[in-house]
Amino acid sequence: MAALSIQERKRLRQIGHALNPVVMIGGQGLTENVTEEIKRALEDHELIKVKVAGEDREARVAIIAEIAKATESESVQTIGKIVLLYKRAAKQNQKLSNLVRFANSAK
Repeated sequence: MAALSIQERKRLRQIGHALNPVVMIGGQGLTENVTEEIKRALEDHELIKVKVAGEDREARVAIIAEIAKATESESVQTIGKIVLLYKRAAKQNQKLSNLVRFANSAK
């Protein structure tokens, strides 16, 4: 995946500000089922928030990097335990995509 430009990151952060986490990673860590759920959410919504539990900052950073690699997505922003992930959908779902919903509400 090509790196996002500064303007694209800024736009995605603006959209992501209003979003709530759709996936939460708990004590079990990053399991195969959690990875599949993140992939499904990215395919539907393109831009999602994921909450990574745990007090160890290095462990959270490692999990976030692992999520981005496993889902072929890009980490747009990380604030505390919340990461904003972006992956362009192969076929954009007009009803579910957060990018489409934001573009329609911004008019």
